[in-house]
Amino acid sequence: MRAKDGKMRLADTEQIFRLIRSIPSPKAEPFKLWLAQLASEHLDEMQDPEITIDRALEQYLKLVYSGTGLTNS
Repeated sequence: MRAKDGKMRLADTEQIFRLIRSIPSPKAEPFKLWLAQLASEHLDEMQDPEITIDRALEQYLKLVYSGTGLTNS
């Protein structure tokens, strides 16, 4: 990110989230909602690690049964 003095600076996660929240465009809303959903899921997984295992199993089964993922060769 470019700082007020014109130099490039690294931004931490909190600064990035503040920047995203400050975007007033309606086009940014879907991204903001997606990001909030992602954060909510991550917090849920931190509270209950079994959710992570269930989600991983669900994704694995989708890959296997969709025919685009892993196969039993």
